[in-house]
Amino acid sequence: MTTETATPVTVSARAAKRIAEILKTETAPAMLRVAVSGGGCSGFQYTFTIDDARMDDDLVLQRDGAVVLVDPVSLDFLTGAEIDFVDDLIGSSFKINNPNAASSCGCGTSFSV
Repeated sequence: MTTETATPVTVSARAAKRIAEILKTETAPAMLRVAVSGGGCSGFQYTFTIDDARMDDDLVLQRDGAVVLVDPVSLDFLTGAEIDFVDDLIGSSFKINNPNAASSCGCGTSFSV
């Protein structure tokens, strides 16, 4: 009998494809770091940076050539969230579908809990 452990944060297929495209243009080993920091118009904001160093306590998400890192403090705010990528008439961007956010701003980069 096998038990599956649910990943606390997921990456959609669209996001994985876009992340992999971005990482291919960077010097290896390149990974996308998703973090939560104080600030933004709602109290907390998401940050996306390219990182070449993985910390021992990072959550590492891998899908279709994409590697995403989440630090333990940010993970407290992101548990259950999905990292997605949207491409519509008003532009393209990464979007965090976060069930922990009580509210978010119109731009989608900041939230409150």
